[in-house]
Amino acid sequence: MSILDTEDLVKTYGDQILFDHISFSVSEGERIGLIGVNGTGKSTLLNVIAGRDSVESGTLRHANAFRFAYLPQTPVFDPGVTALDYIYGGASPIMAALRSYERALEDLENDPSNQAFQEKLLDRQQKMDQAGAWEAEAAAKNILTRLGIHDFHTPVQEFSGGQKKRVALARALIQPEDLLILDEPTNHLDNDTIDWLEEALGQYPGALLMVTHDRYFLNRVTKKIFELDHGHLYIYDGNYELYLEKKAEREEQASADEAKHQNQLRRELAWLRRGAKARSTKQKARVERVHEMQEQKGPEAKQSVDIAIGSKRLGKKVIEAKNISKSFDGRKLFGGLDLLVTPGARLGIIGGNGSGKTTLLNLLAGRLKPDAGTVDIGETVKIGYYTQEHAEMNEELTVIDYIKETAQVMRTDDGQQVTAEQMLERFLFSRPRQHTLIRKLSGGERKRLYLLHILMQEPNVLFLDEPTNDLDTETLTILEDYLLQFPGTILAVSHDRYFLDRVAGSLIAFEGNGIIRRFEGDYSEYVALKKTVETTIKKGLSAPAQPAPKKKKLTYKEQQEWNGIEDRIAALEEHVDELKKAIAGAGSDAGKAQELYTQQQTAEAELDRAMDRWTELSLKLEEIEKG
Repeated sequence: MSILDTEDLVKTYGDQILFDHISFSVSEGERIGLIGVNGTGKSTLLNVIAGRDSVESGTLRHANAFRFAYLPQTPVFDPGVTALDYIYGGASPIMAALRSYERALEDLENDPSNQAFQEKLLDRQQKMDQAGAWEAEAAAKNILTRLGIHDFHTPVQEFSGGQKKRVALARALIQPEDLLILDEPTNHLDNDTIDWLEEALGQYPGALLMVTHDRYFLNRVTKKIFELDHGHLYIYDGNYELYLEKKAEREEQASADEAKHQNQLRRELAWLRRGAKARSTKQKARVERVHEMQEQKGPEAKQSVDIAIGSKRLGKKVIEAKNISKSFDGRKLFGGLDLLVTPGARLGIIGGNGSGKTTLLNLLAGRLKPDAGTVDIGETVKIGYYTQEHAEMNEELTVIDYIKETAQVMRTDDGQQVTAEQMLERFLFSRPRQHTLIRKLSGGERKRLYLLHILMQEPNVLFLDEPTNDLDTETLTILEDYLLQFPGTILAVSHDRYFLDRVAGSLIAFEGNGIIRRFEGDYSEYVALKKTVETTIKKGLSAPAQPAPKKKKLTYKEQQEWNGIEDRIAALEEHVDELKKAIAGAGSDAGKAQELYTQQQTAEAELDRAMDRWTELSLKLEEIEKG
């Protein structure tokens, strides 16, 4: 059953058409992901549905009892409101009972001997019983805690931007509505919290409509994709993986249709040029048809980074940290840390919020001094540093002028030059869009422009602090393609699991309690290993304390398997490496990349099984040798 219907929505912004007569509906319980390049109108569409913006024409229809919750990218809070005040801010009897109870509890905590406060709390507890609100209270505090909010009574205005977003997310989850609208819900969340949010949204009773750049999240949570592209809305049934397949088919068909159109146009033009008479009505209609065909626009060519970008020469020495320690406000983030960054390294830095990831980047970049230890940066190192809070831009500059202030051209590995205009095109700024004033860009477009500004400096070491925040999925693919061709060294703090799997060959993991671990492998391999270790520990703790039966020798079948298993593992490892290289070489061919990625997952699963079997057989051999 449909809970929201829209028809022929039209919206423009300056000379840009955001919605060109788009129509869609949302049904009960649907899980919809809204994607598109930054600046195409995704957040605007969410605001229109939420009643915060209007359209120039078109209709939105829903039932009178229709209720929705909207989580914008930057939530706004009233002065003095606490986390609990905010999430209990609904009009339902349960929320009213919770607000009243929390205030009475706080009054009594401030003055425990006050008889009036004691009686007031007793009365509010009875009202909680009547409203059946105890379960909601426990759920609210549990959700806040899971989202990293522990100061329930602190004014939200004192929180960081990420904490404010999480408080708003908690309210959206604790008060289910017919439709939950989420704009970049995973921003500022660490990977463990994102995993938890995936499960929470899986149990959400209402429909979901969300904008997110997190492709794994999009793939696991959504069942339908809306794509905004140059004013048009394309609707795909299925998750993000199926969307990539169907979009590739659509674009291939569009290219074929355009080729057919151009062939037909050439034939018609040839007819005109032969000097055929155009006096009859039929012939005049043919002339008019040729003019119409000339005016028809074909699909825009997709840009990709298909050049080997050069960079300043990087010597053998990059960065070496020895025995470094750092504390803030009496809290020790880490101590005695040694880290060697080598040429060509691809390091992903992961961990919980506040664990010290950005601090480590700043220490390695020489922006901060360690409390103890040394950081030695090589003489040939030229760092390009992309920060979460990018530097202020002159909003009166055009896009092209801003980039040209950094560099007019970039050099490729083979000595060719790529102009600022060409690089902007590759980062999804069309030639007309390049003459737009920066103040007219969306937040995501500014991030994309700032990213290109960093890359145009031709660094040989890239420091990226949460580069995927607020970037659309298409820009992320372009960024990843660029980084896969980048000849220098990369250190990236990120919670984007898909990005880490594509870009990072090894990880620095902040695991809590000052523990920092170096892991050789991508993010999925790291998570798989953690789960294996946790499962092993659980089994070890719960297993009965009894000796395992010993075998005198391996069976014939086991011996044959043992004789060949190391060669099999080596072959599988080589196959996985070949698939990774093939994915890297797939470039912007999303269909091919997805097919190769599926093969990689299958090969990695087979490799995991082989490694598990090797471990099992080696343990048996150890027991035999001991016996």
